[in-house]
Amino acid sequence: MATNKNAAIVEISQTASRFTSSIVLKYENKYIDVKSILGLFTTLVGSSEYELHVHGPDEEQAKKEMIEVFAKHDLKVKLAE
Repeated sequence: MATNKNAAIVEISQTASRFTSSIVLKYENKYIDVKSILGLFTTLVGSSEYELHVHGPDEEQAKKEMIEVFAKHDLKVKLAE
């Protein structure tokens, strides 16, 4: 299980790093920069639902790709309004 979590964290972070937009994950009362592997390691838990906040010049493409990566790893995420 840990290996799958590690793979998810690395892929999420690498995908986010390709964009200039700010990409932040909200979990409970915490906000985590998705480009930070350390932040993801301390927050990402498979059974939880997360809220994804994406803002910036390439946000539409970033939203699309981030949703795909989360889905690939069976992580529940919804886009913030």
